[in-house]
Amino acid sequence: MLRLAQALEAQLAAALERAFPEAAAAARSAGSPLDPQLAPASKPEFGDFQANGALPLARPLKQPPRAIATAIVAQLQADPAFAELCAEPQIAGPGFINLTLRPQRLAAEVAERLGDPRLGVPRVQGPGGKAPAPVVVDFSSPNIAKEMHVGHLRSTIIGDALARVLEFRGHPVLRLNHVGDWGTQFGMLITHLKQVAPEALTTADAVDLGDLVAFYREAKKRFDEDEAFQAIAREEVVKLQGGDPVSLKAWGLLCDQSRREFQKIYDRLDIQLRERGESFYNPYLEAVVADLEAAGLLVTDAGARCVFLEGVSGKDGQPLPVIVQKSDGGFNYATTDLAAIRYRFAPPPVGDGARRVIYVTDAGQAGHFAGVFQVARRAAWVPQGARLEHVPFGLVQGDDGKKLKTRAGDTVRLRDLLDEAVERAEADLRRRLEEEGRSEDEAFIAHVATTVGLAAVKYADLSQNRITNYQFSFDRMLALQGNTAPYLLYAVVRIAGIARKGGDLEGAVEASSLRFNEPQEWALVRELLKFDAVVAEVEEELLPNRLCSYLFELSQVFNRFYDQVPVLKADPEARLSRLALCRLTADTLRLGLGLLGIPTLERM
Repeated sequence: MLRLAQALEAQLAAALERAFPEAAAAARSAGSPLDPQLAPASKPEFGDFQANGALPLARPLKQPPRAIATAIVAQLQADPAFAELCAEPQIAGPGFINLTLRPQRLAAEVAERLGDPRLGVPRVQGPGGKAPAPVVVDFSSPNIAKEMHVGHLRSTIIGDALARVLEFRGHPVLRLNHVGDWGTQFGMLITHLKQVAPEALTTADAVDLGDLVAFYREAKKRFDEDEAFQAIAREEVVKLQGGDPVSLKAWGLLCDQSRREFQKIYDRLDIQLRERGESFYNPYLEAVVADLEAAGLLVTDAGARCVFLEGVSGKDGQPLPVIVQKSDGGFNYATTDLAAIRYRFAPPPVGDGARRVIYVTDAGQAGHFAGVFQVARRAAWVPQGARLEHVPFGLVQGDDGKKLKTRAGDTVRLRDLLDEAVERAEADLRRRLEEEGRSEDEAFIAHVATTVGLAAVKYADLSQNRITNYQFSFDRMLALQGNTAPYLLYAVVRIAGIARKGGDLEGAVEASSLRFNEPQEWALVRELLKFDAVVAEVEEELLPNRLCSYLFELSQVFNRFYDQVPVLKADPEARLSRLALCRLTADTLRLGLGLLGIPTLERM
């Protein structure tokens, strides 16, 4: 109902202006126009919307809120456009104005969405009608020479869902994978590679990632225990940073092997990413230091170049520093992140020209990003009106409430977790087919099990408020009841079954042909028309669980409608209208789940 709400808000603002012109003029001159405070009604019996703007005006206008509400309603009723949109307003309590949309306007919205692949969600526009500026979404970010594990799950899935919503709204989105492909650990890895697998430098694919993970552990053990190895590894870092051809080749081999394994996970989850690792920003690190120096922000402390944060103190009460250049002249993660921010906001051709940059990482990095963001803003790298946002998320926990690990105490590999989800979905499907006496071919079983298993993992993550930890449970996420992917997929399948039984609704539907009389019909109409506002809310607040909650509620409202109101056996006029609601429900669920990165099924 986003468009209707915007029209209604404009009418309310105009009514306030006409009712209290002097107060409106004073508010405008103060830079804060009178706000009608329009919001969705708190209960269905109060209508569709509630305007609460009369209450805060009581003191400045020196009038009772109900008298103010009465004056606003009088102006609304004199507006023909309002009369077409809403039934007669009702004043409730101390001065709330309850507003109910006219049935014919709701039916017209349903008819319009039936012919609209965007289901009423408008595309954003940039200033002056130009194309909007790019949005950067930085997510996933695994480390080279390490396998993706369950700790990468949330960043990858949440980041993808946010990118999908922003893209759907019309933003050009740069999906950036800030891979850990640089740093001192590569001295250790390259040295170990040269010594134990020199053939890797001359033979393609001599090392695979499975070996590379064990190989990383071996290298780390040697680095921790062997001082001679440490010394060679440190020299190797200098060679790598100096552009030594053999060192660069070894580095490239390690990156390529890792990249191929990462891509298998991304392909499986249907994740699109553009890799831009830490190494990309190496040429810009010196400029970061120079800019901060020129801005008067750098302080030398114990030989290190730092920016001391404002309003952030350590346990000793002293301001905390962000170190941008170590005492040995080297750089660190903060330097690289500052270079990334500087590049992402800089206009083309020297940067991305973004106006919104979003980082999807675990909540443990909140302090790091708060410091880096403050430095970037003080250095004036963030343009006026641009947005720099950290999207934190909690841990994935086991049933015991502790960090999810294998029985051996190791971090769970992401590919193993996905394999088990699909295997469990297949076992559930085979059991259900046997109970129902159904026979399906192996291709069908494999397709449904893969779709349901991966959807269950994604949805279980996205349906939680990302800020909190959540407990990972295959049994809960694969259940056909409750707020789960299988429940939502089954709702789509149920509607597809209606179409197969002769209830397929083809072509456009005129608003005048839609007739809704039952309360279950109107409840479903109103739920369907919330979709555009929910998408806009996720775009703004970056909380995918809001979309999950909406889709779950829509499925519940639809199931109540379908269970209580005949569709295929209804009389012809009611049948057309109810089939229209079925089709719009299926379209909304498919589009909503698609924005979460979840494909749907016609049969399960």
